[in-house]
Amino acid sequence: MTDAAPEPHVVALGGGHGLYATLTAVRRLTGRICAVVTVADDGGSSGRLRAELGMLPPGDLRMALAALAEDQDGVWTRTVQHRFGGTGALAGHSVGNLVLAGLTEVLGDPVAALEEAGRLLGITGRVLPMSPTALAIEADVSGLEADPRVSRCIRGQVAIATTPGKVRRVRLLPSDPPAAPDALAAVERADVVVLGPGSWFTSVIPHVLVPDLRDALLRTEARKVLVLNLAAEPGETAGFSAERHLHVLSQHAPEFVVDEVLVDSGSVPEGREREHVARAAEQLRARVTFCDVAEAGTDRHHPGKLAAALDQVIRQPRSHMAGLRVEGRHMGQDVRSGLGGKERVSWR
Repeated sequence: MTDAAPEPHVVALGGGHGLYATLTAVRRLTGRICAVVTVADDGGSSGRLRAELGMLPPGDLRMALAALAEDQDGVWTRTVQHRFGGTGALAGHSVGNLVLAGLTEVLGDPVAALEEAGRLLGITGRVLPMSPTALAIEADVSGLEADPRVSRCIRGQVAIATTPGKVRRVRLLPSDPPAAPDALAAVERADVVVLGPGSWFTSVIPHVLVPDLRDALLRTEARKVLVLNLAAEPGETAGFSAERHLHVLSQHAPEFVVDEVLVDSGSVPEGREREHVARAAEQLRARVTFCDVAEAGTDRHHPGKLAAALDQVIRQPRSHMAGLRVEGRHMGQDVRSGLGGKERVSWR
């Protein structure tokens, strides 16, 4: 008998509900998981704790911990996610955010606080911040002035996520923030890196705007998979097609490339729209796979379907930009559909 292949080391980058979806899927495939989480939230409980205590916004970090918790329905997981009601000082705070705030003050280190909270929840893998310092996001937004050609600069994750205008470009403040050293090490030794889904301008793109993290993503030998959202989000990506999501990522980091782009088959009709997605993926030097990954009747990813789709694209041989026929027309891009009939190979 031969020894079973070691479980792959998967690093998932993102924030909020999008990263939660990725983590609940990836944990079905491996126990070696590292979540790298955006730290620019300035709303709700996270924004209040960030402003009052000068700490990293804890909300997205807390959600990643909950996604990796040993017992998803256990009392500790439910308590960490519980949000206080009422009208007093605690109203709107989640228990987990306060726990992370307390641990950070006691231990003096946000990564140590996350490790301790992870032990409490018995998490699979690790949760790390993208940067050791809280960041701000600034955006150029058009459509807010009488002249549609004029852009206005708005600042803050909440303001950008809810703007009635059209986001053109985002920047981090400071513009060259440090990356968390443990996050860099995780990316560099990963077998697979998954980016997305999530709020495109405020949870996904920020990862390629941190210079050292972007460089680590360029250097790593890991298979890089980009998971697209199921639909445009009201506010920051209102009216965006799948193709547009790929274009704006390329515009923010022209040198960034991925191996695979995973797209929900129900969100992009067969025919010309899929060809447009494939052409946009060429900017990222990526192969496109269309799979059913949605929870029926919703814009949420189904954990089991997403896990199966990730397993498929990760295990198939790496693309050499061989060019396949798509919808009867030759394109310089690999595009695949479905979940069956693929050769299973090593994670590398």
